[in-house]
Parts: sequence; C-alpha cells; structure tokens
Amino acid sequence: MEILKHECGVAMVRLLKPLEYYHQKYGTWMYGLNKLYLLMEKQHNRGQEGAGLACVKLEAKAGEEYMFRERALGTGAITEIFSAVHEHFRDLTPTQLNDPIFAKNNLPFAGELYMGHLRYSTTGKSGLSYVHPFLRRNNWRAKNLALCGNFNLTNVDKIFEDITAIGQHPRKFADTYIMLEQVGHRLDRVVEHLYQQCEAEGLRGMDITHAIEARIDLGDVLKRCVPTWDGGFVICGITGSGEMFTVRDPWGIRPAFYYADDEIVVVASERPVIQTVMNVHAWDIKEVNRGEAIFVSKAGKLRVEQIVEPKKNSACSFERIYFSRGSDIDIYKERKKLGETLVPDVLKAVDNDLDHTVFSFIPNTAEVAYYGMLEELNNYLNRIKKKWIADKRHLFQEEELEQILSKRVRTEKVAIKDIKLRTFIAEGNSRNDLAAHVYDITYGSIVPFEDNLVVIDDSIVRGTTLKQSIISILDRLHPKKIVIVSSSPQVRYPDYYGIDMSRMNEFIAFKAAVALLEERGMENILMEAYQKAKKQERESQSAVNYVKEIYAPFTDDEISSKIVDLLTPAGTKAQVQIVYQSIDGLHASCPNHPGDWYFSGDYPTPGGTRMVNLAFIHYMEEEYLVK
Repeated sequence: MEILKHECGVAMVRLLKPLEYYHQKYGTWMYGLNKLYLLMEKQHNRGQEGAGLACVKLEAKAGEEYMFRERALGTGAITEIFSAVHEHFRDLTPTQLNDPIFAKNNLPFAGELYMGHLRYSTTGKSGLSYVHPFLRRNNWRAKNLALCGNFNLTNVDKIFEDITAIGQHPRKFADTYIMLEQVGHRLDRVVEHLYQQCEAEGLRGMDITHAIEARIDLGDVLKRCVPTWDGGFVICGITGSGEMFTVRDPWGIRPAFYYADDEIVVVASERPVIQTVMNVHAWDIKEVNRGEAIFVSKAGKLRVEQIVEPKKNSACSFERIYFSRGSDIDIYKERKKLGETLVPDVLKAVDNDLDHTVFSFIPNTAEVAYYGMLEELNNYLNRIKKKWIADKRHLFQEEELEQILSKRVRTEKVAIKDIKLRTFIAEGNSRNDLAAHVYDITYGSIVPFEDNLVVIDDSIVRGTTLKQSIISILDRLHPKKIVIVSSSPQVRYPDYYGIDMSRMNEFIAFKAAVALLEERGMENILMEAYQKAKKQERESQSAVNYVKEIYAPFTDDEISSKIVDLLTPAGTKAQVQIVYQSIDGLHASCPNHPGDWYFSGDYPTPGGTRMVNLAFIHYMEEEYLVK
C-alpha cells in the first residue's frame, strides 16, 4: 500500500464544570488535558508531520495569561507538546499539583477549553510556523483567536484579494493565515460594534468587557466568512473569552463528530475516537452536518446553527475506503461490502477455479475488505454445494459427499510488512533496492506453477509499490497468475480537498490513458483537451472538466490492462491482472459518502474543476510538450 498524506485531525474539549469538580470525581484537575491527549493520540494516523494544542483559561484576572499554545514538528510531536505542557508542573509539590484551585490560579494550561490538531501538509509548506493552531493576539480577550482545521481550499487567491482589498495584511500567503485574518477581522468588527452598544448603554470599564463576552455571537462572524470558502473543510476555533466553534463545509467533504453531556463537550474528526475516549455508544455521538456549526458559549451553552445552506452531499468516499479508522461500526461494514462487491470480477479473473486459487491481502489497511471478499466467496461456494447436493441426478456415495463438503476458500497470509524504508537513504538506486524489500512473503503458501494468487489492496494510486516491490515479491512464489484487486476504483484525477494527490503525472491511470493515446495515434485528443482547458482558464470559467476527454476513448478494462503493462516488472514469470472496484460498487458499499471526484472527475465545487484543468495545463506545458 502506498501511504498517502491526507487530511488532518482535529480535537476539542470544553469542560462545563469547575476544575475542582473533575478533581473530585476523576482524581485530577487535568481531566480535560488528558482527554485531549487521548483524542489526539487515537487520531495519530491523521497527521504525522506536526501537532499543536491551544488552551483557554476562563475568568483569568487582568495581567494574567489566559491563552496558551504548544506546537511541535515530526512523528513524535504529540508526545513532545504534552511533555512540554507537563514540564510546567515538574517542580510543583504534591500538594500544589493536587490542588485544582492552585492550578487554576497559577498554572499554564490549567483551563477549561482545549483545542488540538494533527497536521499533514497538503500545500508542501513545512516548518513550525505552519503547524496549527494559528494564534491571533489582541489586548481584548474576545478578539484573541486560535484556529485549526482539517481542510484544503481551492480559492485562497480570491480570499487573499478580498481581505487585502479592505486593508488587511496577512503575515504569510498561506491558507490558514489568510483564514485567521479573515475570521479575525469579522470578530474585531463584532466586538467593536458591541463595545459601542455597551458604551451607549452607560457601561464602563470591565463591565463592558463582561457584557461583550456575554453577548458575542460567533455565528454572525462565520456567516460572513464561510460562504466565501470553496473546498473541503472542518475549521475549529476558540477565542480568548472562551467561545468555541466547529464548522463543516456545505458539501460535507471533510468529517466531524461531537459528543456532549452535562460535564463536557468533545469534538473529533472520527466517531470511534470519541467512543473510545469517552466510553460511549455510537448513537450518543452526533455528526456535524453539511454547512453546520456547533458553538459553545463562554457560559458553557451548546448550540447548533446552520451557517451556510447545505449543498449536494459529497462526503469523501476515500475517507471510508482508507483514511478513517476501520473500528467505526459503519466504516467496518462498508469496507467489508467493498470486498464483497468485487467477488464476481475476481471469480472471472481466475476462471472460477477456487480449487487452485489462494486469497490474501496487502497489509494492513485492506484487511477488512479482504474479510468481506472471503465471506462472499464462501457464500458463492455454499451456493454451489447446495445446488450440487440438491441435484437428484447425482447419486453420490459418501466419498463424493465428503469431497463436496470439504471444499474451502483457500486463504494464506502471503504478504508481510517487513521493514520501514528509512528516509535518510536519498540515493535513487539504494532507495529502489530498499523499496523492493518493504514486503516479504510466506514461502510455501501456494503450489508453484499451479495456483493463482489473488491479493487485495485498498487503492492503487501511483503504482510505485506494486512495481518496485509487491509484484516481484509475489512472483517469487511462482504462481500461475497474480491478480491484484483494488477495493477502490481507478484513481484518475487529483484531489483538492485535503489529500496529497494534486499532479496528473502521479496517477498510473492517467499515465496508462496517455500511453494508449500515443500507441493508437490519438495524441490530438491531448492537444484538443489542452486547448479547451487554456481557453476556459482565460475566460475564468470552471464548468467543464476537460481531463475526462483523455479517458473517454477507452473502457475501464483497456486502461486496467495498460496499467498492468506499465507496472509489471521485467522478468515477471506469472501472468498479472488488476481488478478494480467499479464506481457503482463503490456507491453501493458507501451509500452515504458519494464523493468520488478522484475516480469520476465530478468535482463538487467550481474550484475543484478549475484546479484539475490547471493541473492538466501544467502537465502539458511542463512535461508533455517539452519531451
């Protein structure tokens, strides 16, 4: 499996009781901090380039810090940031450490509101300054703002133009900085309006501060900003006065869930994470709906508000196939269904010869789809047995009955994840040699030159691992035929909503289509699509995805066959075939997550269509036309 860098993870905790309450009930005033740690650690799969947390302490006295932040880079960032937090408590006496009143009055990160983030970069920008949460400081508590998100916007340029047109000056041309300034500007305006309102009412001094913090409505802030965002996003924010929000894009591309009781409000990117950390049932957890935001006020009141009108449901199907934890009850069923729907095509690939076919999977993310495939294969085999036994023309003896009942689907753990490729090896040949040993095989698991070998993976994007490692390793077992099964359809188009798939030449399906065009003397299709994309770019339109024209002349099977040609290493003895999931099979398996633009090219937002044409233009100008 090729590791894709993808959408980030978010986590929020809002304590609704004083710290003394949690110390008395759970034995520590760090209850909220500990829950945030678990929420982040359980989502470690969602971001391994950096992590950060922010904390707000409610009702801090003037002159005391009330907003705290820690950030770190690397795969060990979660441990590093929480170690840094606990470093503040290292020299305390046991009495001080176990005193929630002392902690509240004297210690950093002893607050009621926490926000955490795990980062995977989708922009290529790195460094601590790009690690969330981003923080905007001000002398007014209500104007302090921290943001983090799981998102990628397609129209950052337009937002940048809009906010600079009104005089703002973002510190960096980066999406989160720009969003921070945009939301911060609207927050400033709301606070200033409330200030004038309170002053007109005769309020003075801290009475104005308290009145502003009691009246502030972040819903108005978001309603001025969110409709301008094109892309997939879950954005979380906290203010210095203790307001909290989480807002989801109107297409539902990126996921968010929350749980609330009379003690705590919790937000995370994945449902089973909340289930595990809070020890609650799936039905206790709610999903943030399309275009919806949840708010918790300074007073601890939770409310849900529609910020922008919901668009067509485009919830990310790749989230279900690969990214999210398979421990979610629905995702587990969906991944099994993905394996089940592939069985007819798999049987066709091995000529229905189950007696001479061994089934396995590529560790580790395809394992659940593998179980679904096995269940359906067993159902198929049972139907054959039933029909054979029910056929009265067979006057079988006990030996014949034993023979038919003993038929089984043959399964083995053929592929084993052996080592992790060390990134300090930079030289190309050495890196390729190491890649060939990422997986190992179980020798003796098939009958050489007689058995077919079927191995399921969750997706084939670039095909690098197949070519450099998997096919060659499987061929060492000397199978008659190797069938690689992908539980997702052919990945043909870039993603612009949070996954690091953005260049056309990354996709083995695109390379196969271009190769077919060249083989058949149809290069004019490439040029015509390029010219249409250029014309559309000049006219600032974004209605048509012209990259579809590259695939249109060919069937899915033709492209799959060419992918096999491109990925099969020289010297491979076995026949190789790749069986892909169909888009219909995908939707049947994941009916509530129909977002399929990386497979179909049907982008849910205008920005996605504009970006795919731009990626194709770059491919033509930077690679194809200069060959």
